[in-house]
Amino acid sequence: MCGRYASSRKPEDLVELFEVEKWDPTETVEPDWNVAPTKSVWAVLDRPVKEAGPQPVRQLHVLRWGLVPSWSKSADTGVKMINARSETVHEKPAYRRAFASRRCLLPADGYYEWFTPATAPDGPKGSSRKQPFFITPADGSVMAMAGLYEWWRDRSRPGDDPAAWLCTCTVLTTDAEDALGRIHPRMPLLVEPGGYDAWLDPARSDADELRSLLVPPLAGRLTAHPVSAAVNNVRNNGPQLTEPIPADQALGDATLF
Repeated sequence: MCGRYASSRKPEDLVELFEVEKWDPTETVEPDWNVAPTKSVWAVLDRPVKEAGPQPVRQLHVLRWGLVPSWSKSADTGVKMINARSETVHEKPAYRRAFASRRCLLPADGYYEWFTPATAPDGPKGSSRKQPFFITPADGSVMAMAGLYEWWRDRSRPGDDPAAWLCTCTVLTTDAEDALGRIHPRMPLLVEPGGYDAWLDPARSDADELRSLLVPPLAGRLTAHPVSAAVNNVRNNGPQLTEPIPADQALGDATLF
C-alpha cells in the first residue's frame, strides 16, 4: 500500500483547489484512473522561485512516482520506493532529508487496495484471488496524500541536459482506520486543507514538529466499494475502473464493506 491510485482532475482545478501560484501550462499529464509506480503524477509543493526571491511559492509540477534518493546509483530503485512509513520516515536514510525539507501533496480521486476474501476461489496455480476496492473521500472531495520529493542526477548525462535531472516522489502511509483495516492494514496518510501550509512549508524541519502533523484520518472520512478486476492490468484505464460492481460479481465475502 499504496500501489495504485486514480488522479483525474484537470490541472486548472488543482491550481484552484490548492491555491497554486505557479504552474506552467506546458507541463501536463493526462487524467489517469490507474496510476502505477514510475508513472508521471501531479504534485503540489512550496519552493522558492528565482525571480520571486527566497520566499517559497506554491507550485504544481509533474513528478515520477517512486522516490530515487539523491545518492542512488540508479533510477531503477524508485520502483521499490513508492511508499514510506510515516512512523519511521524521519530516520530512514532514503527519506529523512526529503522529510526535513522536501514535502509535497499528491492529489488523488482515491486509491485501490486488494482484499483476499476468506471464501474466494483459488486463482491460477493455487494462488488466492483478490478483490480490488476503490477507496475515496465519502464527500467526493480531492484526496491530498502526504508525499516527499527528491532530485536525482543522472551522471551519465552532461549537466546542461534537461534529462540529467529526475524529480521523484513517494506516498507516506499510516495504519488504516478500523473499517478500512479489514481490507488492508495500511493506507495513505492524508493531509486536510487546514494542514496544507504547515506540511508544505520547507522552513519547517524539526522532526518532532513535522511528525505531529501526521494525523490519521477520522473514521468515516473515506468510503470503499469493490471494483472490476480490470484495474489489475495497468494497461487498462478510464473512469469505469473506479465504478462499483454489482454485489453478485464481487468475490466471496467482499460485499461485507
